Order: sequence, then C-alpha cells, then structure tokens
Amino acid sequence: MIELFTADTPNGKKIGIMLEEIQYDYKVTKVNIYKDEQFKPEFRKISPFSKIPVIIDHDNNKEAIFESGVILMYLGEKSNQFYEKTERLKINQWLMAQMAYVGPLIGQHHQFHHYNPGKSEFGEQRYFKITKSIYADLDERLSHSNFLAGENYTIADIATWPWIARHEWHDVGLKNYKNLTRWYLEVSQRKAVIKGYDFMKRGERIPKP
Repeated sequence: MIELFTADTPNGKKIGIMLEEIQYDYKVTKVNIYKDEQFKPEFRKISPFSKIPVIIDHDNNKEAIFESGVILMYLGEKSNQFYEKTERLKINQWLMAQMAYVGPLIGQHHQFHHYNPGKSEFGEQRYFKITKSIYADLDERLSHSNFLAGENYTIADIATWPWIARHEWHDVGLKNYKNLTRWYLEVSQRKAVIKGYDFMKRGERIPKP
C-alpha cells in the first residue's frame, strides 16, 4: 500500500492521478500547508525540504520518496507502466522540463497574478509573459507529437497536465492553443485522471478549456 502525504496542489494531483492510473492501493494523509504542518519535525524526516508530496511504500520496507518527479519515476518503474525503458531519455527530458521550468515558473505566476495581484507589477508581467511562452512551447511540441514525450501517454504528461488544469488562474486563454487544448482534453477524458484529479474526495471537476 502506498501512503500519499500531500495537499491539494498540482504536484499532489500528479501522484493521485498516477496511483489511479496504475491502480495501486493507496491512502491519502493530508498535510495542511496553510497551517505549516509541512514544517513539523515528523514530516521533515521524510521530506527534508518541507515540501509535498511524499509517499511511503509500505510494501517496500516503508521506503519514503520525496520530490514529485522522482515519485512518478519510482511508481513507473515499480508498476512498469507509463515509463517505457526504450523511451526513458525522451520521457525524462519532458519530465525534468516540467519539474525545473513549467511548474516553478507557472507557480510564480500563481503567486503574483492569482494570490497577490497588485503587489508587484514587475512580477505580474514577468511571470504572465513566461506562462504564455510555456503555453506556446507546449503547443508547438504537441503540433508534432500526440503526447509530450512521443506517441504514448507517459509520466511526463501526468506531471505536466495538472499545471495546465489550472488554466483558469492563468488568464492566458487555453483555447488559443489548439494543440495544447487537444492534448488537455484527451488527457482529461481518462477515467484515472478524472478520479485522480479529485483524489482528496471533494467533488472537484476538471475545468473545461
């Protein structure tokens, strides 16, 4: 059994979706990041940077794994799904692009544009522009490929999709990017994605383009 320690964020949703995709038995242990529960000593023992999500694999000597990208790689290897050995170079590139660029920069856009509008004109303009560039780059890639790493759905898509699922926060206009919209809708229709998006059992529905 996999125990998932997380809050309801795009990085948390990645793992919820992956666990639904591979059909593993799991339970969610909620971490209230708004009450600083991620800084408690017992949580820092499994997450040295006080970040969510973290998993504990109770079927593997209670192994704890932090960093969402590594968790996806671990679950992909463990299940032998969505992480084909022959395609791992491409998958890893698109996965790391999400981890190092897509998530962190769109996350800054959330901070300036969604959570703290009006506090920094420079920050709002900078990260809005970067987010538009990310949309355009993903759209360009998906004009040549069904999915991010190639013709097959992989952990790279699972990692990236929850960030685009917050498109209503971005005010970029997802519909302006036809290839990205096609991919977004295709992934949105997967049963595991629908269920994993609502892994906190709050009745959440996937936003339409």
